[in-house]
Amino acid sequence: MMNTIKSMRPIASRFKASTGALPTISRSYSACNTQPTKGSQCSLNPSHNRAQLRPSRFRPIPRHLLHPPHWLRKVLRSGADIKEMSTLTFSEAYTTSFIESWSSLTTSVKKPIIAAVSGHALGGGCELALMCDILYCTENANFGQPEIKLGTIPGAGGSQRLTRAIGKVRAMELILTGKSFTGKEAGEWGVAARTFAGWDELMEGSLRTAEIIASYSKVAVMAAKEVVNKSQDLPLRDGVEYERRVFHSLFGSEDQKVGMSAFAEKKKPLWKHQ
Repeated sequence: MMNTIKSMRPIASRFKASTGALPTISRSYSACNTQPTKGSQCSLNPSHNRAQLRPSRFRPIPRHLLHPPHWLRKVLRSGADIKEMSTLTFSEAYTTSFIESWSSLTTSVKKPIIAAVSGHALGGGCELALMCDILYCTENANFGQPEIKLGTIPGAGGSQRLTRAIGKVRAMELILTGKSFTGKEAGEWGVAARTFAGWDELMEGSLRTAEIIASYSKVAVMAAKEVVNKSQDLPLRDGVEYERRVFHSLFGSEDQKVGMSAFAEKKKPLWKHQ
């Protein structure tokens, strides 16, 4: 399955030893005629058990372009390790900022993150998927926040990000009942940017999007991600003003000159990523 995809692109794969809860497969690739752009694929290895997702073991992901293609495919069925949480006390959770480190995915990684989900993404798994910049999934993927069934609530942003994605009424129903929703529904509701019929198509689409993004100026890509994320925090007027300031700042980059000059001369830009 993966061999077909690998043969379609000049991607060199290499395995790296896991340094945290997420075993990683790192891939480097060049995009178009630009300088090599580093990217990596971070996936959960189905041969590992769910203990790899214990919140106490979750460390910040390296600052690379990440596109986790098959997290949650088999192992991420119940998110964080329930056994670890079952004996946790309030003082322990509060004083250790339990599960707070998961937010590093949205704050410390400056380059785009593409999640490709096939299988179950429940609880913490759904929350991790929602943290990503672009979410792709198969139509039969399974999402949900079933924490209510365990006598608790989402703790890593599920109630906030899901509500922003699908609206209060629908999110309230899902969180209060613990019901799950399909990948097809995720696409229809705006949780997923695109849905795919199967795993091969999902991987192909995810890699294609990652390569398109990697073919552009690193400076512009990081700025674009920043302003879109700010739209979730700021009122419209303040957000537009913030966007304008970042837009102005890019006139100080070399890549803005490269891109506009190339367009005027009808040539492909050779980004300097500066």
